[in-house]
Amino acid sequence: MQTYLVGGAVRDQLLASGGGHQHSDGDRDWVVVGATPEEMIKAGYTPVGRDFPVFLHPKTREEYALARTERKRAPGYHGFVFHAGREVTLEDDLARRDLTINAMAMDDRDRLIDLHGGARDLRERLLRHVSPAFAEDPVRILRLARFAARWPDFTVADDTLALCRAMVQAGEVDALVAERVWQELARGLMEARPSRMVELLRDCGALQRLLPEVDRLFGVPQRVQRLSPAATAAAIPDADATVDTGAQLLAMLDMAARLDLTLTVRYGCLGHEVGKGLTPEPQWPDHAGQGGCGADLLGPLSQRLRVPAALRELAELVAREHAVIHAGLSLDASAVMRLLQRCDAWRRPERFAELLLVCECAARAQPGQSEQVYTQRQRLAQGLAAAQAVDASAVVAAARAQGLAGPALARALDQAREQALCQAGWPAAGDSAGTAHSPSQSQSGSTLEQLDHHQLPASA
Repeated sequence: MQTYLVGGAVRDQLLASGGGHQHSDGDRDWVVVGATPEEMIKAGYTPVGRDFPVFLHPKTREEYALARTERKRAPGYHGFVFHAGREVTLEDDLARRDLTINAMAMDDRDRLIDLHGGARDLRERLLRHVSPAFAEDPVRILRLARFAARWPDFTVADDTLALCRAMVQAGEVDALVAERVWQELARGLMEARPSRMVELLRDCGALQRLLPEVDRLFGVPQRVQRLSPAATAAAIPDADATVDTGAQLLAMLDMAARLDLTLTVRYGCLGHEVGKGLTPEPQWPDHAGQGGCGADLLGPLSQRLRVPAALRELAELVAREHAVIHAGLSLDASAVMRLLQRCDAWRRPERFAELLLVCECAARAQPGQSEQVYTQRQRLAQGLAAAQAVDASAVVAAARAQGLAGPALARALDQAREQALCQAGWPAAGDSAGTAHSPSQSQSGSTLEQLDHHQLPASA
């Protein structure tokens, strides 16, 4: 029985030793050659594999898998028959792997076994498939896209990209199960440059099959917005400048990665723009009412991919409220109160904070504004804090002492919170004095009332 360290652990070790990327998946996987399941169990290993023989080491709890081959028998991710036996060699096992950089091994003397040029491809920063068997597993397209997002300086081999396109055309991607798609998408969104994942999926045609709501954004223009109060005309000299909506989405995702934000926020960024894909072409580059359309799209999209509820809820909230957030410095105290109520900010302050972060990514992803301070986030967070500081029990007790009951108690609490907002510097309803800069300068004719009711002529 011989054991070999394989896959990502070998790859990451070589990358680190070369002074390059320090990213590591953390797991160390092993392949065992010349053993049977019975011998593994007798040696103290715990069987955990459902589809093929995988065992946990009795001390380290690392995974040890018997060397195996696989044969395609049906479309999709589950359409394989696996064979593991004494006669299966390390060479057989490595040949079934996806990319050359993942098809290397090390023996117990730390000698590299590289049969497919993986070390060379690491040096040349190339993502290349091992063999035509790559085409048998559509999940490999998603893994390839995720690795492209992890290592922005790596390129995808031309023949590998061509193979991915052929797989999409053959319908292999259509057979993927939702849970597996989401698992890879979620991991890709958390990589260093998630835009590369989206770009590669689009380049091979998989984005249109998996995320048509995102794919249709490319080629749709929208106006460049000055969403930060600090953004000046110098940053955007052309008042009629436009940007591709798909490109804007990619910039948002990369801004979220740059700020090291959570998966929940990054998924909110992914869904920020989707409503604009439904805007009729004669209305371009304006997108009236796209926030409601986006929320309507995100529900089915999230259900289709089995996205966790917390992520789905934030994404839908972003679609409905982002235009109001961007205009937040021009809202009066009453409008801020209504915003906080719609967002359920009293009970879900952490979600409101995430909503503000998505909007900051949108603002700083605008051309020429990546280094600008998004004052709306700090200001609206301060507004929530001021309203939360109101002693609700004391307000309700005082209202009851005055004979109020039922809905009147809620109104009294709202009035107290609105008064706290006024004391924190928000103008009272109808009081234009002190109204701050409006970020919606390119939205001529829009009013605060329209913003508050999601009727923007052109939302950011």
